[in-house]
Amino acid sequence: MIKLFLLSLALALSLFAQNPALEAFKQKEYAKAFELYSIDAKKGDASSQHALSYLYFNGLGVKQDANKGVEWITKAANASNEIAQYDLGMMYLNGYDVEKNASQAFSWLTQASDAGHINAKYNLALMYYNGDATDQNVTKSAELLENVAQNGHVEATQNIGRVYMQLLNYDKASFWLEKNAATGDVMAYYLLAEIYCLQEKFPHAKEWAKKAIESGNEKAKELYKTYELEKY
Repeated sequence: MIKLFLLSLALALSLFAQNPALEAFKQKEYAKAFELYSIDAKKGDASSQHALSYLYFNGLGVKQDANKGVEWITKAANASNEIAQYDLGMMYLNGYDVEKNASQAFSWLTQASDAGHINAKYNLALMYYNGDATDQNVTKSAELLENVAQNGHVEATQNIGRVYMQLLNYDKASFWLEKNAATGDVMAYYLLAEIYCLQEKFPHAKEWAKKAIESGNEKAKELYKTYELEKY
């Protein structure tokens, strides 16, 4: 199920590479789609190579063959198809149809990220954050997370404020945490109260500490008492 989800978006894009093949696929004429994609894949068309890998992985129009799927998605990735690079990176990261290999994952996700692939940037940010197949670099992680958060990536938006807080960049942290708080993220209430106390912006701290207390956060009560926020 995970593999199918991983490749489904890529398929939706790569199928547009060849209209006859797309029409055959839409009509569930998978054998015909396989034949048409094979022709252009063998000529070096990266989108067709990627689509062909999907057909092999899922046994559509051809006997299911993960090895062939890996062969064709790798060709597409080497031909600078950013979606194939992302999919291949995630395959190596999680061990889908290939042996798990963080270094390969990092390499392919970096290439896809450099080409602008949003989800590749997000997953690469996590690798930098955790020091997975690279030196840990929280600053680089934050840079990537903010980039994708600015493009509406939900998970990045949920995490970037917390990462900036770790980096002691309180202005950026509060900017993103306020966005989280607006969506009902109750932990963001407390983190905002803490930031504003550290910045000595006590009226703001009091506002968020009260929200956090109302949500049941015990640490917010301690914060409220420690900074004597009732005075503001």
